[in-house]
Amino acid sequence: MAFFDIAKYVLAGVITAVAMSCAPAGAAEKFNLSPDTSNRVRAERDEAAVKAIASGFKFVNPGKFTVAINPWDPPITTYATDAKTVVGADPDIAQLIADSLGLKLELVPVAWEDWPLGVSSGKYDAVISNVTVTEERKLKFDFSTYRRDVLGFYVKADSKITEIKEPKDVAGLKVITGAGTNQEKIILEWDRQNVAAGLKPIEVQYFDDRAAADLALQSGRADVEFNPNATQAYKAAINGTRKLVGTVSGGWPITAEIAVTTKKGAGLADALTLALNDLIKSGKYGEVLKHWSLNAEAVDQSKTNPAGLPKSGS
Repeated sequence: MAFFDIAKYVLAGVITAVAMSCAPAGAAEKFNLSPDTSNRVRAERDEAAVKAIASGFKFVNPGKFTVAINPWDPPITTYATDAKTVVGADPDIAQLIADSLGLKLELVPVAWEDWPLGVSSGKYDAVISNVTVTEERKLKFDFSTYRRDVLGFYVKADSKITEIKEPKDVAGLKVITGAGTNQEKIILEWDRQNVAAGLKPIEVQYFDDRAAADLALQSGRADVEFNPNATQAYKAAINGTRKLVGTVSGGWPITAEIAVTTKKGAGLADALTLALNDLIKSGKYGEVLKHWSLNAEAVDQSKTNPAGLPKSGS
């Protein structure tokens, strides 16, 4: 998970504004990074979810759902063009949950490394910021899942590659990925399996600069990029120069899920899970993911504390 210093936070709105100005017609409307959030999908109060809140639970601020969030990258979470307002898929999901609980949403931007102590100490009711469920985190936190942790295979829009589902599909290809990441571990393991099966090896490429990676893909120096789906989906929707041809769980071969994270035993998780499932049924949840081009990460059902990624070394 990337995080930024204060100077980069301030620049975020400027950078996204420049990106949107270069986007094709219609993209700016689809990804409205304006500080005006009046167009957010909203939900009605969910009485069943409200009743599911444990009797002893007290919200940090009465009448408000106080949520820690790390504005790191669109479409998940970023700053609007005013460099202050937080926008993206996670803020929209947070708004739906707040509505369901009959509360006003209060988003608190935080650095990634600060949310665990903030939630544990009761400074925030929850964190909604692309947090993956892990067995280690489950020792201290409760989880209500709302997205799949997905890595995506993206190719040039006019590429002849139409589907990547398993290791043999990338044999002999030039694949861009991130060094020291889960996706690198996966693609190297796929390469090991291919070579062991007598297939052509993968040529793995690394780029520190996103623009350089884009250029390599568009020029044909690389065949495919394998990195987090969300940011690539956003890029594909904005510039139309790439397409999705396959996804893999971020915890491959184990399924990894993203969840609303609350203090262990606080008594809020079951209510959040119920609210999310009602939002899935109503279609409000799907509207948010569709708006931010994250359909590939949708879950059919929210779960409380499902199996998470294993602890390191286990």
